[in-house]
Amino acid sequence: MTNSRLTDPEVLEWRYPVRLESYEIRHGSGGEGRWRGGNGGVRGLRFLEPMTVTTLSGHRRVPAFGMAGGSPGALGRHWMAHPDGSVTPMSGCDSVQAAAGDVFVVETPGGGGFGRPDESGGSGGSGG
Repeated sequence: MTNSRLTDPEVLEWRYPVRLESYEIRHGSGGEGRWRGGNGGVRGLRFLEPMTVTTLSGHRRVPAFGMAGGSPGALGRHWMAHPDGSVTPMSGCDSVQAAAGDVFVVETPGGGGFGRPDESGGSGGSGG
């Protein structure tokens, strides 16, 4: 599974012993600006049998930058949540053992905003 190619849930579940538990927009992760940066996503994959999870991801320490006065987007992060409520944090390039019942959670980074949030843009009128 990669972030550059979003695998359909049916294909993912057919090829691997996992269930896609959640997939949603990561609201508020885009940087502020006259044009707000794009929001990332949040995915949760429950493992049905023991597996190794290896990640190679970016924007975990340096966010997507804003331009022309816009703010950077939120950093990405991911972790393994266990049935007992404990969490194993992961770094951008990491590998952990997952047990059946563990949930791998990925929050993808948000995009940087463009322009100062207080800019009105244009000539100031509605053009009448």
